[in-house]
Amino acid sequence: MSHVAPAIKDKFESLPIELKDAILRRNVVLNSVQDLIKVLEQIVAEGEGA
Repeated sequence: MSHVAPAIKDKFESLPIELKDAILRRNVVLNSVQDLIKVLEQIVAEGEGA
């Protein structure tokens, strides 16, 4: 189950719904902006490799 820390909740909520759903499906723990960036980079890399 994914978790978004309160400290970055506003940044997470500003993302498009499709992107938020893709992040949450990964069952990640996002405690910092760096954690969020890492997951976004993984999504982009997978999209480029497809």
